[in-house]
Amino acid sequence: MRVSLVAAVCFLAVLTGSSCRDIRIHEHKDWGKYFEDNGIKNACFILRDNNHEAIHYYNKERSLQRFTPASTFKIFNSLVALETALAPDEQFIIRWDSIKTSRDACNKDMTMREAFRESCVNYYREIARRIGKAQMQHYLDTVKYGNMQIGNAVDSFWLNNTMQISADEQVGFVKRLYFNELPFAERTQRIVRSMMLWEDQPGYKLYYKTGQGEVDGKYIYWIVGFTERIEKVKEPKGSMNKSNERMYPYFFAENFELPVSDTSKDWAKVRLDILRQLLKEANAIPR
Repeated sequence: MRVSLVAAVCFLAVLTGSSCRDIRIHEHKDWGKYFEDNGIKNACFILRDNNHEAIHYYNKERSLQRFTPASTFKIFNSLVALETALAPDEQFIIRWDSIKTSRDACNKDMTMREAFRESCVNYYREIARRIGKAQMQHYLDTVKYGNMQIGNAVDSFWLNNTMQISADEQVGFVKRLYFNELPFAERTQRIVRSMMLWEDQPGYKLYYKTGQGEVDGKYIYWIVGFTERIEKVKEPKGSMNKSNERMYPYFFAENFELPVSDTSKDWAKVRLDILRQLLKEANAIPR
């Protein structure tokens, strides 16, 4: 995606109704150490601090480059399934077709919530087939999700590199999801957000979806989501907030690539470890 970061930030500004001059942009070259210390050369991270209208990033060029979304597309797929009532709720069960996958956790009847948490491709490929190409294309176009391309395979376009999206676009997407600004019902967005919640701690909540897609002999690793940092405050008399707590949202996307042959580390764990380090650096979760 050959646009400047400023242009991308201006796009996000339009979504929030703020002007480009109100948004602060910060490059953090030093954040590269978290990737480099693990032998990762091609990586990016972008974070939006909503409270301060600030964008923080590492590797501008890669943050704007589109890649296969892999399993991060389960966020979008779930939204469409719920909105069209194909799935009445997150407890919607799809029966296992008895075709074994490489992951035992996915070889059974599953609810949407279970399939989302286990990141079961077989469940979501069936969801996409039931949604159908016409409806899926309608929502891709309406949301303007990535390059909006399906190609000929409605059950694998987010896996076979037809569909592509940038880290910058992922951040804009989850920000709209957080504020119920996507063209889906509030209930639909609320359910999907609940499926993304992995950690609920006294000082923060962490929501995300991971993804891992193979392209040209490389794995593309993703984590996309948001945090809510919880701060204790003394609300003024008459405030509508009676909890004396405020939640400050931060929206993020992490992306890196490695050869498929590189099994030197547990990259799924490394991916999450790097995310935690970056979120702490950005003050998005407590140190």
